[in-house]
Amino acid sequence: MEELRTRVLIVGGGLVGQTLAVALDRQGIASIVVDRESPETMTEPPFDGRASAIAAASWRMLDRLGIAGHIRDVQPIDEIRVSDGNSPLFLHYDHRDLGTEPLGQMVENRFTRLALLKALEGSRRATLKAPATVGRVRRGPGGIEASLNDGTVIRAELCIAADGRMSRLRQEAGIEVLQWRYPQDGIVCTIAHDLPHQGIAHERFLPAGPFAILPLTGNRASLVWTERSDMAPGFMDLDDAAFTAEIQQRIGGFLGDIQVVGPRFRYPLTLVLAKDYRARRLALVGDAAHGIHPIAGQGFNLGLRDVAALAEVLGEAASLGLDLGSDAVLEKYERWRRTDSVALTAVTDILNRMFSNDLPPLKVARDLGLAAVHRAKPLKKLFMRHAMGDVGDRPELLRP
Repeated sequence: MEELRTRVLIVGGGLVGQTLAVALDRQGIASIVVDRESPETMTEPPFDGRASAIAAASWRMLDRLGIAGHIRDVQPIDEIRVSDGNSPLFLHYDHRDLGTEPLGQMVENRFTRLALLKALEGSRRATLKAPATVGRVRRGPGGIEASLNDGTVIRAELCIAADGRMSRLRQEAGIEVLQWRYPQDGIVCTIAHDLPHQGIAHERFLPAGPFAILPLTGNRASLVWTERSDMAPGFMDLDDAAFTAEIQQRIGGFLGDIQVVGPRFRYPLTLVLAKDYRARRLALVGDAAHGIHPIAGQGFNLGLRDVAALAEVLGEAASLGLDLGSDAVLEKYERWRRTDSVALTAVTDILNRMFSNDLPPLKVARDLGLAAVHRAKPLKKLFMRHAMGDVGDRPELLRP
């Protein structure tokens, strides 16, 4: 039986878990990341098909960690246009109004995973064990002990739950959650189109839910189509021509003719918010702590803010010779992250409920609200900085 010792065990080697390992390496803290999927599987195009809008502050962090330089096919988001159906009123963000870098970057998740693997290979203190499964995790007063399916035992000061919305570690720790299933599914696919997108991300609110058209490199876009759960399976079963026609109808003609490239994916949409972000020698990050509606494209960014805060807190503790799994250290992390994550969870939920309908009074109020924000330049700039992740008490990794 092999026994490994490290300071931090990270359970879950997705985008957030691997980024945390790289961030801890920069703080001089050793970690082991365990994931049940092999790296080869996670970087294949059919794995999940999604792309992420990485906000400006989050991209700054990936750059400082040496990850961004490994990412290919990066598409800057220069503008964001928000509209309510076919209403002539809209809200338009343009990065030139702030005189800054792009509002964010669009990257296919598999390219981010490939970049993370390269960064991990170049790290001194981060180790990825995959494919592997974590069995029992014993969290005692003196540390944690985890058994893997291959018989390996890992001992550490702290365990990180980065194992997603249905986190087993969170459940085993008895942490309660606020959660519900939206009556919506997300349909995700990539399209090629005739006319250039000009780096503009579109969020269109339709009666069934938001319809996002997110620019990718070349004349391509990633679609996140929110549809009623009872209707989504039928759309997924359409042949290519009929499925493309449904998309074309929702987009209109501003991108010219379109073609769906690659597979389609369908995901149930849920909200999950942990009531605590910590337990004895356990901290939650990413979707294990908060899974939000994709209406604003902020889920991955919220997880990266967890990473930046936790890495800074653990780095300070390590420099003082403190136990990384102590209650005082984890309480500081929880205090720092709770307000931001609760607020964004609430905002995305309210926006989805307000916009995912076709009630005339609400529609009029929505349209007037979008137009009012568009005309109020100071308010619009504040909202733009929110979208870029440049507000609030930010960890060092996220600051300009």
